[in-house]
Amino acid sequence: MKRTIYLLFILLSFSTFAQEEDSFSWPKEIETAKGVATVYQPQLESLNGNIVEGRAAISYQETGSKEMDFGAFWFRATLETNTDERTAVMEAVDVVQLNFPMIEDEDRLEKARLGLENEIESWDIVFSMDHLIASLADAEQIVEMESKINNDAPEIYFRNEPTVLVSIDGDPIFKEDGESSLSYVVNSPFFLVKDGKSNALYLKGGKFWYTAATVSSQWKATSNIPRNIAQFEEKNRPDETAVDSAAAEMKSPPELLVSTTSAELVLIDGEPDYGTIKETQLLYIKNTESDVLVEIDSQKHYVLIAGRWYSSTSLKDGEWTFVEPKNLPEDFANIPEDSDMSEIRINILGTPEAQEALLAQSIPQTAAVDRKEATVEVKFDGEPKFEKIEGTEITYAANCDKTVMRITNKYYCVDNGIWFVSDSPKGPYVVSDTRPDEVDAIPPDSPVYNTKYVYIYDSTPEVVYVGYTPGYMYSYSYGGVVVYGTGYAYPYWYGSVYYPRPVTYGYGVHYNPWTGWGFSVGISYGWVGWGYHPYYRPYWGPAGYHAGYRHGYHHGYHNGYNHGYHNGYRAGYAAANRNNGNRNVYKQQRGVKPTTRPSTGTRPSTASRPSKKPNNVYTDKSGNVYQRDKSGSWNQKTKGSQRPSTMPSSRPSYGNASRPSTQPSSRPSTQPSSRPSTQPSTRPSTRPSTMPSNSGLNQSYQNRSRGQQNHQNYQRSSSPSRSYSRPSGGGSRGGGGRRR
Repeated sequence: MKRTIYLLFILLSFSTFAQEEDSFSWPKEIETAKGVATVYQPQLESLNGNIVEGRAAISYQETGSKEMDFGAFWFRATLETNTDERTAVMEAVDVVQLNFPMIEDEDRLEKARLGLENEIESWDIVFSMDHLIASLADAEQIVEMESKINNDAPEIYFRNEPTVLVSIDGDPIFKEDGESSLSYVVNSPFFLVKDGKSNALYLKGGKFWYTAATVSSQWKATSNIPRNIAQFEEKNRPDETAVDSAAAEMKSPPELLVSTTSAELVLIDGEPDYGTIKETQLLYIKNTESDVLVEIDSQKHYVLIAGRWYSSTSLKDGEWTFVEPKNLPEDFANIPEDSDMSEIRINILGTPEAQEALLAQSIPQTAAVDRKEATVEVKFDGEPKFEKIEGTEITYAANCDKTVMRITNKYYCVDNGIWFVSDSPKGPYVVSDTRPDEVDAIPPDSPVYNTKYVYIYDSTPEVVYVGYTPGYMYSYSYGGVVVYGTGYAYPYWYGSVYYPRPVTYGYGVHYNPWTGWGFSVGISYGWVGWGYHPYYRPYWGPAGYHAGYRHGYHHGYHNGYNHGYHNGYRAGYAAANRNNGNRNVYKQQRGVKPTTRPSTGTRPSTASRPSKKPNNVYTDKSGNVYQRDKSGSWNQKTKGSQRPSTMPSSRPSYGNASRPSTQPSSRPSTQPSSRPSTQPSTRPSTRPSTMPSNSGLNQSYQNRSRGQQNHQNYQRSSSPSRSYSRPSGGGSRGGGGRRR
């Protein structure tokens, strides 16, 4: 009986998955008054702010006719996104041109154009985020790379036994508690307290207590806790529902490593156990949750930290130096997709995984802000104190709990991805419908640098349409890969209160293709106590803390969503609080709604239905339409026949030199969007050419296939009901777990 119920559950789960899959599948069919139109997955040409341009193959079959006409249309549309749901909608579609090369009768051609243009402009084109990235990979743009971020190596420590890195933001600042004889360290996310009588220091992490004479001296585990300290800790303890239970599973306390400078800890479970990576001359350390490789010829070690590679000849006392992405050993790009180390391909220049991560950098999270409902209140520690940003005329408030800047005699506050403006530093602030151009000149060494990635796209008397790209969340493009943080140690503020600044190192940051950057703090979330330190402005930027990995970082871009750090993330803090807004800061702001701007037509997005036809029809830049058959050959759709194309069907190389530069700009225009122009940037030909000279159809096919595979991986694993096998667990950051 149990087996029958289990099988029914599996079948129902797969049925639900299939239905959800259909809602995002391509092609899509739309029934018109005179026939059925089939739209194939769009091939995007540009993304500028929230305005997207592209083209798509289309077929149309009139009711009662046995003939099917193939054509192409060019469009501009407004892009609206929801990163939590990983969905995107192209609204306000404007058909720039629509061609049917197979229709030779001009009257019939004009009627088909007129009818379908009206239909298409009434659609909302719905994408999954993976399909959007795949389509955007066809765009011929260059991602703007950061050139002035700081890539100097932090202090990198290797340990062979369970250890926790306790980070303090500079020399410890002790603040007295008014109700006891205790003082506690304010400039650390860890619980550190000093007994006013004995001057002994105490630290609690998870279920363990430690004591030391000074911050820099040897910390020892203890069970002898003074009553006043235990009571103080219990009174200020974080909400237990938000505490990861991984630390409770440990039987003995780990060692402590306290650092007051930028540092990272790499844990190895005993002596390094080296494994081979097939098809390369590389080794990797198997018994660590960090990414550590060795090039056999040079005997150099390479470690991946915050998206950056550092090298040294020694794991113990070596000097670690930054390696430019273009200077990594050539064999890194040869790591197979089915390797145990496939997850690091996302950090290697020229790989499809790195390309997709770059494309994701250009996609904004969008929202509609109600002018009346959205408000912000700023607090200053004393009178406002503004400091100049070098190279600009901008000053920023150093002693404020939020980001406030003075620009041309106005005061701007950027909070939760929204621009607010006031005539006074203390407010009142109202939603701004303009973004100062001066912010584009803010350099990366400024603590308010991330505000340049917050945009205003459009406005009405009631609503302001806004968005931010991942740069606001401290994710940047450098040298052809995505890195976390600018690398600068920004100055904090301390007067009567402490205001921290975002940091790059110290918290085990790793990138996941579906959810972005996540953190591994100590052994688990239980080592960090926001109840002790109720900062408004956290160490990790606007998104706050993404929760611990629980069982460590498990790698796994290739193996899907259930692997990688998300395995621990889903099982830990996120499971208790799934709607925590970490991926979408707009969820933290009152008066913000998803962007559901009315489209130019009347047909809702539900008017389209999934088609049973294969998604194997493409168009080149001239409007010629091609279909790829199962053998990999291309057939041009022409009147009465299918003419084989001479294009090669082999998969293109993704080496650094041969992969075309197709990244979009990561800095959208700040100008409000209006009705798109009716003219394309390059007007397509109205008649097909004899044969495409350089259509890139193979690349489009490869991009589309990868997007579909990534989407399926996410869909199958993003819901607990779809997890049919539990990934094997490893150790936590404190335990140096072994790869599986």
